[in-house]
Amino acid sequence: MAIFKGCGAAMVTPFGANGEIDYDVLDNYIEHLISGGVSALLPFGTTGEPPTVSHNEYENAVRFIVERVHGRVPVIVGAGSNSTELAANKAKDAASYGADGILAVTPYYNKCTQRGIVEHYKAIVNAAQIPVLAYNVPTRTCVNIEPKTLAELKKIGVSGVKEASGDIDQFQDAAKVCNDIGLDLYCGDDSLTTIAIAMGALGTISVAANPAPKYMSDLCAFALDGDFKSARELQFKLNEFIHSLFIEVNPIPVKKAMQLIGLDVGTPRLPLTELEQAHTDVLKSAMRNVGLI
Repeated sequence: MAIFKGCGAAMVTPFGANGEIDYDVLDNYIEHLISGGVSALLPFGTTGEPPTVSHNEYENAVRFIVERVHGRVPVIVGAGSNSTELAANKAKDAASYGADGILAVTPYYNKCTQRGIVEHYKAIVNAAQIPVLAYNVPTRTCVNIEPKTLAELKKIGVSGVKEASGDIDQFQDAAKVCNDIGLDLYCGDDSLTTIAIAMGALGTISVAANPAPKYMSDLCAFALDGDFKSARELQFKLNEFIHSLFIEVNPIPVKKAMQLIGLDVGTPRLPLTELEQAHTDVLKSAMRNVGLI
């Protein structure tokens, strides 16, 4: 059984004025996402700035999120690293904190082979003992999970894959493999959500769901129900806004978007900086056009 279907929110990490995680904001933020209809919460993926979060912050935040969610939706925790040992230990820890699943990015910077990818995920699966989603985002990692490798990941116990290559041809090839072998497939690019679900994806792991949880949840629901006319119309409506969320590197724009809807999640930690004013104006315009502000 899939760990979730529909819209999963790729969560930001809210930092207060003192630079520490703001748990009051995090509490309100969780309710904002769940009340907006999301089907899963995914903290500490790319959008959550995990390279800048300490082990103690990671543990405390995961425990807090699991407690506040209280089983209403699955909590799938990012546990990636370019060190296989560290990634496996993080996955084991996240499971012990109550996570329902793990999202593990490919090992960045090291640029391993396809065999290395399989061995990396085997260690994570064995350590976690809960469902593991592989996360393919080669524009960030310089490592690409080739579609033919997905079958090997299925054999070693990986439950699904978040495909965020942004390459529609690769997505189609990955979808064919996943459909053939029964590996759960999730879209990692908001602008491709409708196309991805038409090709067999179970949903999307979404940045746009942070300021717009109802829109993205509705989009997934339309497509999963086979109402592609409504899905297309909503996708077309949202695409300018979605593109504005990547006008600078994620999560810089989405943190500003959250501030604009009244949830002040703070600014990113260095080396990421606050959204430039010219880009903020573009983001505001796009958000006004879809009625978010």
